[in-house]
Amino acid sequence: MQGDTAERILEAAHALLADRGYSAFSYADIAEMVKIRKPSIHHHFPTKEILVTAVLKKHRTKLGAALTDLTQRVDSPLKRLEAFVLYWEKCIRDKTEPICIAALLGAELPSLPEEVKLEVKRYFRELKVWVQETMEEGHSKGIIRLEQSASTEADTFIALINGAMVSARTYGTSKVYTSIMQGALRKLAAQL
Repeated sequence: MQGDTAERILEAAHALLADRGYSAFSYADIAEMVKIRKPSIHHHFPTKEILVTAVLKKHRTKLGAALTDLTQRVDSPLKRLEAFVLYWEKCIRDKTEPICIAALLGAELPSLPEEVKLEVKRYFRELKVWVQETMEEGHSKGIIRLEQSASTEADTFIALINGAMVSARTYGTSKVYTSIMQGALRKLAAQL
C-alpha cells in the first residue's frame, strides 16, 4: 500500500508540475488531490526537491523505455521521429500531458534546486542522444536530410518540439503544435 501511495503522490506531482510549474504547487495541493495528509507526503518525499527529482527520474525512465521501444519496433528513422512527434501531439490534444515537464522545468532552470536542475539536464541529454543517433542513421540511409551537423539538427528538433508545445499551450490548441512539427518533419524528409 505504501508503494501505491508514493506512486499516487508522484502522479499528482507530475500533473501539478505540467499544469503550474515548480514554484506554483505545494504539498497541500498534492494532499488534496491524493486525499492524504501532508505528513504522509513528507514521509515518502521529505522535501519538494526530492519529490520533483523523483518525478523527473520517472519521466526520464519512461522516455528511455519508449525510445528504446520505438527504435526496436520502427525500422525507418524518419518514422521513429514522426512517432515521437505524434505521441506528444496526442498528449497535447487529449490533455493527458499538455507539455513535457522537463521542457517546462527547463524554462525555470535558473530558479530550481540543484538536483532538479541536474535531472532536467539528464533528460535533455538522453533525448538528444536518441534524436541525434536517429538522424544520423536516417542520413546514412538517405531518408533524412541534414543541413547542419546531426548534433545541431537534434538540438533544433528538440527546441522545435518544446517550443511547439509552449505555442500550443499559449494558443489553446494542439493544431499549432501539429502545424509546426509537420513542417519540421517535411524539411527533414526532403529529397537529398
